[in-house]
Amino acid sequence: MTNFIQEHRRTHTCGQLRQEDIDQEVVLYGWVASRRDLGGCVFVDLRDRNGITQIVFDPDVSAENFELAGRIRPEWVLGLRGQVRSRGDNANDRIPTGAIEILAHEIAVLNQAKTPPFLIADQVDAKEDLRLRHRYLDLRRPEMVARMVKRHAITQEIRATLAGEGLLELETPFMIKNTPGGARNFLVPSRMSAGSFYALAESPQIYKQLFMVAGYDRYFQIVRCFRDEDLRGDRQPEFTQIDIEMSFITPADIYRLSEGLMAALFHVAQDVKITRPFPTLTYAQAMSRFGSDKPDTRFGLELTDLTEVVKKHDGGGLGMMKGAVDQGDVVKCLCLPAENSLSRKDVERLEAKVKEMGGMGLARAKITAEGTWSQSPLAKRVTESMRAEINELAGATEGCMLLFQIGAEAKVHTLLGGLRLELARHFDLIPKDRWDLLWVTEFPMFETSEESGEITACHHPFTLPHPDDVDLLETDPLACRAQAYDLVLNGVEVGGGSLRIHDAEIQARVFTALGISDQEAQEKFGFLLEALQYGAPPHGGIAFGLDRLVMLLTGSNSIRDVIAFPKTTSGQCLMSGSPSKITEEQCQQLHLALK
Repeated sequence: MTNFIQEHRRTHTCGQLRQEDIDQEVVLYGWVASRRDLGGCVFVDLRDRNGITQIVFDPDVSAENFELAGRIRPEWVLGLRGQVRSRGDNANDRIPTGAIEILAHEIAVLNQAKTPPFLIADQVDAKEDLRLRHRYLDLRRPEMVARMVKRHAITQEIRATLAGEGLLELETPFMIKNTPGGARNFLVPSRMSAGSFYALAESPQIYKQLFMVAGYDRYFQIVRCFRDEDLRGDRQPEFTQIDIEMSFITPADIYRLSEGLMAALFHVAQDVKITRPFPTLTYAQAMSRFGSDKPDTRFGLELTDLTEVVKKHDGGGLGMMKGAVDQGDVVKCLCLPAENSLSRKDVERLEAKVKEMGGMGLARAKITAEGTWSQSPLAKRVTESMRAEINELAGATEGCMLLFQIGAEAKVHTLLGGLRLELARHFDLIPKDRWDLLWVTEFPMFETSEESGEITACHHPFTLPHPDDVDLLETDPLACRAQAYDLVLNGVEVGGGSLRIHDAEIQARVFTALGISDQEAQEKFGFLLEALQYGAPPHGGIAFGLDRLVMLLTGSNSIRDVIAFPKTTSGQCLMSGSPSKITEEQCQQLHLALK
């Protein structure tokens, strides 16, 4: 084995050889993808990360090699020396190397392999848990290789593009001081400081601001981040972020840089030219039209606000709608076109979906040829004038169906926004070959915590308020907008950021609005607050989820498909068995007692 490698240096990869290489003597290394014994000859497909090449073992060339080839099994590791020849009429046009094959002259078995627990091939039907338990085998599958290679290409393009814009790639610590943020931190006990803990950074937020205070002007980092939160298909406890911060900028500067970066990534990953500048919606517009702050704009089904119409007609005979608007709630609808008709079973499924999302039910009305409503208990009570105005405002014509929601604005947006996506999927309204990028801006500065009822920061407490809303910090903080922005791709938030507070007085006012005392602020953020007093420049930034971007750009269904060694939705690594128990001795060293 060792002698073969020493004597025969690899000349080509298994995806490299073409017709112009015919008659060359070559050396390949790889894994056995398949073996076929056709009587006269044995054929082996040799695979590496670059592709597959067919190898022919002919007894007339070497009886010894032919005999050995008969014992070869899938996933054995081979070294091979041979001559390239044409496959002639037997060419395989499904693979790039399909016009040639290698006539084996010398072979070395570098390692044998057990029978894999699943087939090393694309579209394998093995359950994900089994593939994650043997991830090193799953990563051999060509589609997984393609994703990892594309992730590499995307990462290299990020570095080249941002460095070309004058940004410095600088590193920040993973183990930091535990400070309140948008997500729960993983904690790391300190052996040398009994009873004290580091936190694993959920983002480099404070440190990248300190780079700006230090005068480094333009920074980026492709950085690992950690969040101890509930998981789903596009969320992991550890993930990778493209982190960017710049000084002396406006949001327009962030948009220009980000759009240039996206254009470069789409070119390298999809060979697609995207249109710039990207459209912009305010948070209020996005919620009003689509019921979501990350709207998918590849299809219609926009929401229609009927609140003012109901007020104008004093309820129009519909007591539930009148009662809602009288107490400050809203009435909105979604108009489903006539060509997308719903069966009774479909309606029942939608009603179940609404209840699953926390709603009470689904009021509806189908439009007749005369413009009246049918298939609805609302039809008998609604006044003709309000019905006509609702039809016109919603663009409802014969055969259309109106789907209504009534209640608190946030709840109505959640329900109709969810219904909009459900209907788009059901009727296949979402184009598969379209990329819609847009900015969502002017997010609320604060929100009310559902758990405590207290005012909390929507993004983080260092976000700069909108200049027109600074005076609302003391009088009406929930009405205050932030200079924050998200980048949305096909209904998925792929990036978000803001301008930061660089003025100590405004920072103190924001802390007051959040109920953070001076003492608490010093305990949690003292080093940042002190830094802001030493000539902090105006600055801002953005962070992109690299895993999500790669997932979308490779057409994958989950970020687990584009992370080499991911965790399950319960935060476990099935391959290594983490998290795992620690010993009593380790507990004592870390000054811990387990309950």
